[in-house]
Amino acid sequence: MTFRTMLAGAVSLLAFATTSVQAQTTLTIGTVNNSDMIRMQGLTDEFEKAHSDVKLNWVTLEENILRQRVTTDIATKGGQFDVMTIGTYEVPIWAKNEWLAPLEFDAAYEVDDLLPPMRNALTVDGKLYAAPFYGESVMTLYRKDLFEKAGLEMPEKPTWDFIAEAAEKTTDKDAGIYGICLRGKPGWGENMGFLGYMSRSFGANYFDADWKPQFESEGWKQAISLYVDLMQKYGPPGAASNGFNENLSLFGQGKCGMWIDATVAASFVTDTKQSQVADQVGFAPAPCGVENCPNEGANWLWAWSLAIPESSQKKDAAKQFIAWATSKEYTELVAANEGWANVPPGTRTSLYENEEYLNAAPFAEQTLKAINNADPSASDDKPYIGLQFAAIPEWQGLGAAVGQQMAAAVSGNMSVDDALAAAQSQAEREISRAGYPK
Repeated sequence: MTFRTMLAGAVSLLAFATTSVQAQTTLTIGTVNNSDMIRMQGLTDEFEKAHSDVKLNWVTLEENILRQRVTTDIATKGGQFDVMTIGTYEVPIWAKNEWLAPLEFDAAYEVDDLLPPMRNALTVDGKLYAAPFYGESVMTLYRKDLFEKAGLEMPEKPTWDFIAEAAEKTTDKDAGIYGICLRGKPGWGENMGFLGYMSRSFGANYFDADWKPQFESEGWKQAISLYVDLMQKYGPPGAASNGFNENLSLFGQGKCGMWIDATVAASFVTDTKQSQVADQVGFAPAPCGVENCPNEGANWLWAWSLAIPESSQKKDAAKQFIAWATSKEYTELVAANEGWANVPPGTRTSLYENEEYLNAAPFAEQTLKAINNADPSASDDKPYIGLQFAAIPEWQGLGAAVGQQMAAAVSGNMSVDDALAAAQSQAEREISRAGYPK
């Protein structure tokens, strides 16, 4: 073989290698640092083996930071992300702004299998703009052993009065056990997500039918007074800094008698690999503050979902990834690796018809019931979509600001009345500036 022939062969091989590298598409995925998403990242190799022309680049961020980053990127058409993890708050707003690419899947995806509340929340003008990775509502998680020791029995429909009694009776600070763990970390999707539900359970809203802020209404005063009282008397130290992930860790360490939060938490606190009290967890509906709670307990509805920004230049590859990550096959992959109890919940009807899942997940029935009872639609007394949030562009900034006031009340730096007055003033100013009602 001549040198010229060898050189030509080397050049051809280099050209082939260069073409192969260039043919590979790298998707940048922005996601939240929740356990289900961390698990998804651990299965990156499974996706890349089946899609050799696509490489996944993960940007994993704390919830508040993720929301800031993806909102800035999509509003400015920055193009940093090809897939974004967003929720039921963003989808109706961003879709109307034409910031999201609509999703269309082939028949194998079985889009009709998506739970109706989730599919409806992610659909605008008949088009699906995000696919749910996991869905949730709200429930009460509690320690059955601590309840038995205190002579307590969880009611079929708990009230906040009962929760206060149980928090007192299950608190044992000398043993490092706190009767109740609730979100205190400020943020429109952190403490305000919880407090939106809690105030609604006392019959209050963020705004009335005429868009007048309601933070100084009787329902808000009752809810926040009780919330602060519970957190200060029976909550863990530093409660004003604890969000979902922090409370998940505390509950798993056996430090919480009760935790009222997202239904998605149930699989983690019952997993013996992650929870020291896995065999002692009970599940009940979220509590009511009034005799007849609006919306069967004012349940929130949320789905961490995967969407494609219109600015992405890699929409076909992005759609392939989303179809894989939200498919029935992905659920089976997680089940094979982690067990059926640990699959992403709350998205597909078929999961709640699967006997293997129902037998493995003692929380499945309560989760599905909570989701089906959630109704975030606008109503006569509530002009906005949402329960734990108000689906208006201004809510992201306003909710974050109000969340700071609520955290200040929990930490004792501000009275409840002063915190609510400040929230009312901020909300009135923001709503007036934005021109509501529109």
